[in-house]
Amino acid sequence: MTPAELTAATGVENSKAALAELAALYEGRGIELVERGGRWRMQTAPDLAHILRREREEPRKLSRAAIETLAIIAYHEPVSRAEIEAIRGVQISKGTLDTLIEAGWVKPAGRREVPGRPLTYATTPGFLDHFGLASRKDLPGIEDLRAAGLLDPIDLAMEQRQLGFDGDEQLLVENDEVED
Repeated sequence: MTPAELTAATGVENSKAALAELAALYEGRGIELVERGGRWRMQTAPDLAHILRREREEPRKLSRAAIETLAIIAYHEPVSRAEIEAIRGVQISKGTLDTLIEAGWVKPAGRREVPGRPLTYATTPGFLDHFGLASRKDLPGIEDLRAAGLLDPIDLAMEQRQLGFDGDEQLLVENDEVED
């Protein structure tokens, strides 16, 4: 629940202070009070979660297209279908967006005030919650992705070419200096 919803439900005027006090009270116990995407919830402490897990949900595998689309929406929201296709370089099927909406990670975010009034998409609090993010600002940057080894070597090579740090070009410069 959001602090405003808690205030409406409980009548407590300073719900943020009450939430902070409750979070401190439950700290180090089996249950913790956490904030994810501007909403507060009680959850099992991570070190005890395995004890309470009775049935295991089978994780749905997302296609590469769905993962790429989700990343584009997360980093560029609000974004239209045409903008997603321009960034990816290929068309996306309607099923890709439907899968992300069904998972509760993406939602329609209104229409652009341009000709054709295209529908835009944005991430949801469920997206932040699922990936353990407090806000979109917590998404990893390019340096974080590079450090984790998650960037494709082809992407790194293209980036280096754009910056003028290609090994072949360096070798040509060195060879020209030797001949002079």
